[in-house]
Amino acid sequence: MSSKYIVRQPIKDMENHILGYEILYHGENQAFGGDAAEQANDFAAADTIYNFLTLNTEKLLRGNLNFMTFTTTLLMKKTPRLFNKDELVIQIDDSVLIHPLAMHMINQYSKEGYKIAVNEFQFLPRYLALLDSIDYIKLNFADTPEMTLKNIIEIAHSMNKLCVAVGIDTDALYQQALKLKVDAMEGAFVAEKMMQKTHNSGYLQSNFFRLMVAVLEDEPDVEKIEQIISVDASLTFGLLKIANSRYFSLRTKITSVRQAIMIVGLKDLKQWVYLLSASNAENPIDASAEEFMRLSFMRANLCSSLMDYAKEMPISKPEAYLMGMLSTLNCLVDAPMEEILQQIPVRDEVRDALLCRKGRCGLLYDLALSYERADWGRIDHLAGELEIPTNLLTSLYFSCMYEVNRIWNELTQMSSGQKDDEQK
Repeated sequence: MSSKYIVRQPIKDMENHILGYEILYHGENQAFGGDAAEQANDFAAADTIYNFLTLNTEKLLRGNLNFMTFTTTLLMKKTPRLFNKDELVIQIDDSVLIHPLAMHMINQYSKEGYKIAVNEFQFLPRYLALLDSIDYIKLNFADTPEMTLKNIIEIAHSMNKLCVAVGIDTDALYQQALKLKVDAMEGAFVAEKMMQKTHNSGYLQSNFFRLMVAVLEDEPDVEKIEQIISVDASLTFGLLKIANSRYFSLRTKITSVRQAIMIVGLKDLKQWVYLLSASNAENPIDASAEEFMRLSFMRANLCSSLMDYAKEMPISKPEAYLMGMLSTLNCLVDAPMEEILQQIPVRDEVRDALLCRKGRCGLLYDLALSYERADWGRIDHLAGELEIPTNLLTSLYFSCMYEVNRIWNELTQMSSGQKDDEQK
């Protein structure tokens, strides 16, 4: 029996900005054909929505554009109305379009203000008849001839429809999507390609403001300072590098943020913050780099949470957290991961996991990445190897995402407040 998973994957426009997220789900009994397959799809979709509502994961939809696939049955039951129409894109497959009531239902939701996306659009009457109600056309680049894609995209753009290339898992497909001028892409290769364009040595500015306030308090709270630094990959890397420098001449290598704060001391920590303020004043972090900082924070939380259930792990929870936090650092500073890991001390197991996914730490790291990519089969395999109950993964994933979003919203609000103060 297969497990049930829910994953939120980003859809990025051609300037590397998040257009929205696709809610992917994988449920039990999805291998049947005929009527059984339709019933299984209904169950999986309904089960996904139930989980969003009961786990409070619907909070994660707020403020974002979310592409969510609905079956004919769920459309008829008016399930989309459980969600805010400004934050939901009703995504439909061919199975909906061939249903006798599909035209009426889709047109009605469109009139109510919901946005509509169609998977694997084709030049067939049932697709063309719905064009007035469609906002997004999603195209499978892996299985569709280039000339067909070109014609669809040109016609779609002439009618002010946005085209999203899906399944962009190779460089060839990525280049093809660029050539055909799609509006957005999603797929495993998209994130990897965007990473190569992200290099930026800055830190999250709003988080840095929090750090400045914290270190300048009359009685600085070490735990609070640790929390602030620990959500930022660049700050974590910089502090560990200083704590392990020749200046402190330590025999024991420092491998955690708390240890580094205690070794550096509050006086030198304040000086370090002043240096950061001066050195990065002319180098604000860009949106793509901020997205990867957020991704590293998510991976850090997920790796740490998985440690509560993984068996026979050779590292501690803080080390697992650090592993996730460092995982995108090569995208934030202009250096390969091997060079970065030479500058700070990490356990060999963490190093091997980050560089080649070796050992049980590599399995843990690979599980976090596989969940991120919605690689269902590999998720089951890796969870089994680590002896992690698969029925816990979705809850852990969304708990971590909720915490990351909560903290990120605080940082964003603080950044906005800082800018308002500067303008007064």
